[in-house]
Amino acid sequence: MLDNQQQFASDNYAGICPEAWAAMAEANAGHAPAYGDDTWTQKASDAFRTLFQRDCEVFFVFNGTAANSLALASLCQSYHSVICASTSHIETDECGAPEFFSNGSKLLVAPSVDGKLTPEAIRTIATQRSDIHFPKPRVVTVTQPTETGVVYRPEELQAISDVCRELGLVLHMDGSRFSNACAALDCEPADITWRVGVDVLCFGGTKNGMAVGEAILFFNRPQAEDFDYRCKQAGQLASKMRFLSAPWVRMLETGAWRARAGHANACARRLVDQIADIPELPLMFPADANGVFLKMAPPLVDALRAKGWKFYTFIGGGVRLMFAWDTLPERVDALAADLRAVAEASRD
Repeated sequence: MLDNQQQFASDNYAGICPEAWAAMAEANAGHAPAYGDDTWTQKASDAFRTLFQRDCEVFFVFNGTAANSLALASLCQSYHSVICASTSHIETDECGAPEFFSNGSKLLVAPSVDGKLTPEAIRTIATQRSDIHFPKPRVVTVTQPTETGVVYRPEELQAISDVCRELGLVLHMDGSRFSNACAALDCEPADITWRVGVDVLCFGGTKNGMAVGEAILFFNRPQAEDFDYRCKQAGQLASKMRFLSAPWVRMLETGAWRARAGHANACARRLVDQIADIPELPLMFPADANGVFLKMAPPLVDALRAKGWKFYTFIGGGVRLMFAWDTLPERVDALAADLRAVAEASRD
């Protein structure tokens, strides 16, 4: 049995990385002002401004659902709508939270094979109706990387931004695995955010090695007006805020945010390289970041589970395998060996 060993169902299975753990321990030494008035929160905010080379507004919340939902709600009135891909997290996995926190802003869903939005899809949805009986399009949200593990290139984001500006729409980015996208593209964070027209970024920390906590960055400060009140009302203003913000200081200052994500990406590529010659295990999507999606026949899925592996099956019935900051290469090799074994056994 593999119960006490690393699994690949989710990168949320991983623990806290050393940099984040050390920062929390240091922040725990003594007393500090509450509700974000501590030095750690100021340092973290400044570290983000340095990293992005932008004087942005920075807020810290507990989780990604709150980050996305509150950010979108701050950009919308209740009669507005948000354009998203059909597989986006806000559509499939947030239990209606974006609609709830915005008092009813409707999600307008664009069909997407690989999870990416296109300028054409955005234009089609945004211009299909302009009468008062239809919720007015206001925001476009992209997930970077997408729920299928593919990454938007800077030129793709620029094209999306261009159509947003043309149509008077705001551009939001769900970046729960934003670090993995930066590592995959080997780019500066600014190159796939504000420099290509992203207005608001929800930067994920939990999947990058932190215990809890996401950062919300408003690159255009006026859009952040009263966002602190919104966080308080939603139960997202941490009284001991330093424990949300301190890990970011060490993650950003040491470069661990990118290095840890790069390791996870490399482990995903390690698996892909080892099973590339197995015809029973085709990739459903390019493995751009730290996720691998395999198309597997049900008997193979059952056989792999019988060997003790845990994973999710969704998005077209595929098998999703996620790799974390602490993934052991030998565990990747063990998974690859078992994948090969079940594939070969199916040929008999």
